[in-house]
Amino acid sequence: MADIDFDRVIAIAQEGGALAMRDWQLGKKADKTWEKSPGQIVSDADLAVDRFLRLELEKMLPEAGWLSEETHIDHSGAGDELTWVVDPIDGTKDFVAGKTGWCVSVALVQNDSPVFGILVAPAMQEVWIAKAGSHAEVNGRALIASHVQQYDGCRIPAEELPPGLNFTVVPKPNSIALRMAMVADDRADVVASTRWGHEWDIAAAHVIATEAGASVTNALGETLVYNGTHGKALGVLCCSENLFGEAVKRIGKYVTENGASH
Repeated sequence: MADIDFDRVIAIAQEGGALAMRDWQLGKKADKTWEKSPGQIVSDADLAVDRFLRLELEKMLPEAGWLSEETHIDHSGAGDELTWVVDPIDGTKDFVAGKTGWCVSVALVQNDSPVFGILVAPAMQEVWIAKAGSHAEVNGRALIASHVQQYDGCRIPAEELPPGLNFTVVPKPNSIALRMAMVADDRADVVASTRWGHEWDIAAAHVIATEAGASVTNALGETLVYNGTHGKALGVLCCSENLFGEAVKRIGKYVTENGASH
């Protein structure tokens, strides 16, 4: 890998978080948001943070490609050996609602795997950082993922559960990245989605959770491959490594019976 100043990457991501935070605190959300597709909200803050991150990260590492939620159509070198995979505001629904469950997500992907990830969640006053093969931390504190062994009764981030499901509900941020980070910090045991999603939602959280000791795959337990030109994946499963086999079995049964969501 190129000689990268990861401290500078962290500083850039934190500056992006501060930029988003100004809109969040000033309450400018209602008249500066729209739907880019049904159910998919975007705000002026998303675009402003995206522009800032792209300018600063490309300046820092000009040989790297770029893949982000707001500028993915041009691909901009996605598929290169090194690619920035970015979601300027993951959890936009919480952001525009004035809730805290959103973050700036920045990952550096080498070939097909994330090797560095940072989540800046300024409304929660948390910064999550991980480097592959090195460490994972939140606010400077080392992360140790959930090691729960019993699937029934395990903790999942949710607003409510359908009748008959035996889980323990914990608070659910809108950001899927932050929900995965909860597993990394032993605040939750399983996070799963069977929706067709995008790698910019999960790339940074993937390296954070795996470095903390969690299992992270697609919804069917298969290896997630990053840095493609489309940026899509069949959902995600992030869980205690002790629950992985049972989670894959149950989620696979659900997908077989109901199909993948879009």
